[in-house]
Amino acid sequence: MKKEFGGKITKKIKVELSQSPNWKKKRFRNLVETKMEINLFNLPHLLSQQFLKINGRFPSQSLPVLKFDSTRFLNSNNTSNFIWYGHSTVLLNIHGTIIFIDPMMSFNASPVAPFSVKRFSDDILDVLDELPTIDLLLFSHDHYDHLDFESIKKLIDKVKNYWVPLGVKRHLIKWNVSSEKIKEFDWWGQCIFNCIEFTFTPSRHSGGRRIIDKDKSLWGGWSIKSSKETFYFSGDGGYGHHFEEIGDKLGPFDFGFIECGQYNKLWSQIHMFPHEAVQAALDVKVKTVMPVHWAGFSLSLHHWKSPVKKFIKYAEERGCEWTVPALGDIVSLKDSDKRIRWWDKYD
Repeated sequence: MKKEFGGKITKKIKVELSQSPNWKKKRFRNLVETKMEINLFNLPHLLSQQFLKINGRFPSQSLPVLKFDSTRFLNSNNTSNFIWYGHSTVLLNIHGTIIFIDPMMSFNASPVAPFSVKRFSDDILDVLDELPTIDLLLFSHDHYDHLDFESIKKLIDKVKNYWVPLGVKRHLIKWNVSSEKIKEFDWWGQCIFNCIEFTFTPSRHSGGRRIIDKDKSLWGGWSIKSSKETFYFSGDGGYGHHFEEIGDKLGPFDFGFIECGQYNKLWSQIHMFPHEAVQAALDVKVKTVMPVHWAGFSLSLHHWKSPVKKFIKYAEERGCEWTVPALGDIVSLKDSDKRIRWWDKYD
């Protein structure tokens, strides 16, 4: 069995997970009924499109990633910094606490050949060698484009703590991460770390790395609140009333990383369209929003630029402040207005 598949679900783990109020009928469930419109009749056509219909789905050249500047990133000048590495990978420095969210730095987001899902940038795994010690590694769920075996393996000596959704711990243990470093969270679970409050928030998605363990691990987003700044990371998921609930309970937020990309009408309930992502940002009460889950991989059939272009259009129509930095750029929360449309340089 390939190591990339992660840990197996055991009877003991199932018993532990079943204690969650979100575990029903032998698996985790969303807050509302959620499904994908994929069946045996449309699956062959969908697969043929996914791997044969490639026009516009990939940039014509590798997207560059700016070199990591340790001095600039660590010298935060009394504000928080972040770096986006494409897709949903975000590195945060909150006043000296280094937090890495969904570190997926591999070149391929699929564990099974020949169905490779290649990154838009050249392999950036080596960037991990340049990063400082990671105080806290956060994960939204265990899908391959978020929980990456190669990245975990490369980071293992740098990471002090791993905070993950329920059911994800087994994968990290399989990959030789010490169980003492791992803490699992259910929805609305809270914990303080270095005077920063973290809350694992609901999303409308799914979990699992194999067919046999579908939804045997939880999914969600993160609220991150320091005494000076607040962040919201949506994780993957379709639109729903949970965004308004998060905003009411935990908002407002200074900055939000909102999923926007890899959408399709066949799975519209587990991935948001751009107009829904903007509405989610408004529901959560985010001051400045950045679309993520794009510029990394093509996991749907839309043009690679469509998520950001449509998101900006809807955000401006709704009066929503937005920013989209270049890959690898260091963004200070005091000066997060990054509106140079760098993607226009690439076909």
